Amino acid sequence: MKIAILGGTGDIGEGLALRLAADTTHRIRIGSRDAERAETKAEEYRTELDSRGIDATVAGFENEAAAAEARVVVLAVPPYHIGDTVEAISDVLDSGDVLVSPAAGMKRDEEGFHYHRPGAGSVTRLAADAAPEGVTVVGAFHNLAAARLANLDADLGIDTLVVGDDEDAKRTVIDVAEGIEGLRALDTGGIANAPEIEALVPLLINLTEHNERLHDLGVRFQ
Repeated sequence: MKIAILGGTGDIGEGLALRLAADTTHRIRIGSRDAERAETKAEEYRTELDSRGIDATVAGFENEAAAAEARVVVLAVPPYHIGDTVEAISDVLDSGDVLVSPAAGMKRDEEGFHYHRPGAGSVTRLAADAAPEGVTVVGAFHNLAAARLANLDADLGIDTLVVGDDEDAKRTVIDVAEGIEGLRALDTGGIANAPEIEALVPLLINLTEHNERLHDLGVRFQ
């Protein structure tokens, strides 16, 4: 399956691209507003994978071109770019395509990071409201530490929480997530539950900043 990672040149995009390319047979399409930047990063990822003897398909495109042939499109962009990004690719999305939102709204002050809940209720809901008819949105990958994910030598052994209103779309994303070695995807219900998941992100960042041994923190539910 072709998976597009828009914002695939950023931290979480890099981690997802490397892990999916290393651990699965999916063809990874790196998206960016700048096609040249996307292909440069894709070449870096291919070089890293090749150094480990991994033959994977990773290519870079401008966002619209990356999404055009993908069945699953990960919106690895900041929350304030979600609406614009979905609008920019809406003409190339097909009915049945799945958008995945890993973003969480946050703000920072001198005390640390805090959840910044958007008016729609969650960033996942923002994406769902922006998606064209027939295209479903699933929230996933919010709580993953980008550096840990991108380090292919690091054992994961962590969970990601998945929300969505379409059961088939949610199952597709769970299957994609669990293709990554050491990552377990847990069904957490519908998009109405996304705020509780997104609010975990600033909590985890604050924990890592105040506890040196919890660097690149992940969560495992037992």
